[in-house]
Amino acid sequence: MAFGQFHFFNVTCMRMLSEIDRLPSGSTVATIGMFDGVHLGHVTLVDFLKQQATALGKQSLVITFLRHPRQVLHPDDTLKLIMPLEDRLAQIEALSPDLLLPLDFNADFSRQDSAQFIKLLHDRYGVDVLVAGYNHRFGHNRGETFEDYCRHGESLGVKVVKAPEYLGQYAPVSSTIIRGLIAAGRVVDAMHCMGRPFTLKGKVVHGFHNGRGLGFPTANVGEIDTNLLLPHNGAYAVLAHVAGQRLQGMTNIGRRPTLNNGTQLSIEVNLFDFDDDIYGEDITLEFISFLRLEFKMCGLDELKCQLTKDRENAKRLLNEYLTTKQ
Repeated sequence: MAFGQFHFFNVTCMRMLSEIDRLPSGSTVATIGMFDGVHLGHVTLVDFLKQQATALGKQSLVITFLRHPRQVLHPDDTLKLIMPLEDRLAQIEALSPDLLLPLDFNADFSRQDSAQFIKLLHDRYGVDVLVAGYNHRFGHNRGETFEDYCRHGESLGVKVVKAPEYLGQYAPVSSTIIRGLIAAGRVVDAMHCMGRPFTLKGKVVHGFHNGRGLGFPTANVGEIDTNLLLPHNGAYAVLAHVAGQRLQGMTNIGRRPTLNNGTQLSIEVNLFDFDDDIYGEDITLEFISFLRLEFKMCGLDELKCQLTKDRENAKRLLNEYLTTKQ
């Protein structure tokens, strides 16, 4: 299995703004978006933003939201996010814009139309060039077109330009597409779209302690943000970051039907060649490859045999992945 080439970024000095900051008139070139997943389409957008800013001798400004608009406008929506806010901000920072502004998207903010929003950017944050993401929509009137944005901008002294479409090997790319891939367990495809593995963060907590008796001791991963997306139930090859180490392992997401442990969803990771006590430690899982769906087996002997096959397959896939990164 080929994992392709991935982007790794050097973090430069970036200034984080707050909503109350004011910037000099005409000092910035800006773009706006949720940036959930910070995928390769976002990389193309921010690269174009920086090129425009450099050519004009201005600062590049990325504007994102603290909360997803759908979570504010439709609080009963079942939308799950690809990454938590702190990771999203860190990944945007790794793209090295000059400035980053997280805005609180609330009910009052949502009532602004695109012209009002462009005026806000111009008057408060010094924006005189706005880079619109490919097929991106903003403002209360979602039916407006790019031409409408240009017309509003011209009347306000803001030039609106469209960023190029991402045309890489795995195009098209969008946060919606990536959510669908992860929800279906297609973590390799999601990795190609994002340029890095999908990750989950949690804490090692006590579980049912069934794995040790089978020869596969597991760490139970809890305290995961309930607003975040989980991959489809099944087994995955993972890299785990815990207690200052990066370890190879395999993770199962599901309800352990063979062990009859009830209906509660669990996330358990078996770390290869590792048996330290890590209860209470923070843990981050990088999902490298899907192994199999979860299914009920005939008994513990069949389960142990399957786990042995899973471990062999996971080690092979992880070593292949790590080889591509060297």
